[in-house]
Order: sequence, then C-alpha cells, then structure tokens
Amino acid sequence: MQAWQIKQLNQPAEIATLPQPSPETGQVRVKVAAVGLNFADLLMGQGRYQERPAVPFVPGMEFAGTIDAIGADTAAMPHLQPGTRVAGFASHGALAEYLLAPASQLIGLPATMSLQQAAAFQIAYGTSHLALAHRARLQAGETLLVFGAAGGVGLTAVEIGKRMGARVIACARGAAKLKIARAAGADILIDSDTTDLKAALKAASQPWGGVDVVYDPVGGAAFTAAVSACRPEGRLLTIGFASGALPDIAANHLLVKNLSVIGLYWGGYLTFAPQVLTDSLRTLLQWFAEGGLRPHISHTLPFADYPKGLELLKTRQATGKVVITL
Repeated sequence: MQAWQIKQLNQPAEIATLPQPSPETGQVRVKVAAVGLNFADLLMGQGRYQERPAVPFVPGMEFAGTIDAIGADTAAMPHLQPGTRVAGFASHGALAEYLLAPASQLIGLPATMSLQQAAAFQIAYGTSHLALAHRARLQAGETLLVFGAAGGVGLTAVEIGKRMGARVIACARGAAKLKIARAAGADILIDSDTTDLKAALKAASQPWGGVDVVYDPVGGAAFTAAVSACRPEGRLLTIGFASGALPDIAANHLLVKNLSVIGLYWGGYLTFAPQVLTDSLRTLLQWFAEGGLRPHISHTLPFADYPKGLELLKTRQATGKVVITL
C-alpha cells in the first residue's frame, strides 16, 4: 500500500510503499477515504507534540473510510462489518491506503454525513464539546470568548457555544476569517491584529461584566490579554499553542479574581476515560443528524498534496479543516 512516512524529524514526509496490514483480534482494517489534518500533525513531524512516535512513522490522526476486513472477536459486532462506513482517531498512521484500528474505537456514521465531513469532525468538534461542556461547564446566558475563531477547533467552539446558549465573542485575524466566524453564530467580532487586544476584549465584554469562559487554542499574548477581560470566577481553557508561545500565567491575577485555568487534551481521554469521549461524540453526531452542526472544510486536497495541506495550516491560510482524500 501507499503511505506517507516521516523518516526523520523536521524533514519532509515521503511517499513509501509499505505492506498491507492484517487485522488481529479486536481489530478491523479500514480502507481510508479521507484524513483530516490537525495542527498536531505539524507538531508531531517536528517532535514537538506530546506524543512522539519512533521514526519512521506514518502521520495522520483523524480518518474516515470503510471497513475492509475484520479480526477475530469482531464478527460479533454487527455494526462493524466489511463495507460499513466508519470514522476513527489514531495517534498516528492515518495517511495510508489502509490502517488497523481497535473495533471499540470506531464510530458508525449518519447516512447524511460524507466521509470528508467525518474526517473533519471528531477532533475539532470533540475538543470543543469536551472543553465547553465537560471541563468549563459553560452555561446558557454566559459570555464565551474564542481565540482562533476561524481555525479548525476555534470555529467549532463558536458553533457549539452558540448551540449551548452562550453569547460568543470571536477573535480571529482579518475580515475574511471574522466573516466565517459570524456565519457560525458569533455575536461580536474582534480582529486579533488590533493594536490593543487587551483593551478591545475588555470593551467588548464590559456590558456583561466580563468574560465567563475563554477558549484559547492560540496561547501567548492572547491568553494574557484574556485574563484582564474575565469576570470573577471566569474559566480559561488552554487548548493549544498555535502562536508557538506558551502564555505567562500571573498567579496573583488568578487569585484576586478567583479565576480557573483548565487544560484540555482530547486524545488523553482515550487512555483514562474513553466513555467520556464516546458520550460526547454520540451527542455531537445527534446534533449533526438534526442539522445543528455544519463542518467547515476550506480545502480538500488529493493524497499527493499532503505537504501542501500542512503548509496551509502552518501559514494559517486554512479556515475550519483541511482534508486529504484518497
């Protein structure tokens, strides 16, 4: 089979010919149709992600396709038979024509969801739903501030925040990206390139006494500015550090305003609380089936253009998700 392979960190991936894998007990083999790219893919190729597979490895974390073969003990799962359309999450290995996945970690797809949409769905929507509903306990009527509001996870935070009844302040770079955030339901728009982000955030949230929940996949100066905009007992979610800079957290500010900083690593739940992920995805798929979620895919690229897809993420040219098709 054909697969992209990273043979050395900080070097471009190469297309390689690898043996087609055979499913073992509890596994299925998926014929991959689409792979959603994430900022984590870029970091993993640089050895900067929290998970560091040994080289050489096949990149790609989020996939959708059809079941091609099943291992022992899988025949008893009638919803996971050859030909079934499924989506899943892998620590790596998705950018290949075939991959093996634990049967227990695959999800069946609504008839109305395309394989491209499925490949763009799990991590972005799952991250935002777990962060807002499970970790920050966002309530209807609260004010939510979303950084990177036109990006892969930020845009879903806008959409989910509105569905949960929050007032959403979207912060993104430039009018074009802010227009996309507005279409997802944002109430107030702030250009992150403003000369005084701290003042802009405080002014936007002032009518409601400040921000209740901050959703931050950017890090750096954005996080620091958000602290000043929070109302007492505000919750700040750290989702990632797309800016490349870890924020400086002034503990005295947290103390005085009774603020909470909350971390969220979606993939971590696979190891210590997988049922939390399962329940979250069940809710999200129901919302999708009801027409309440609209995955935004800005670029759909062929398999050979995987490096171009990474470059779109690196240079922040993408909005929503970038999907690679096979």
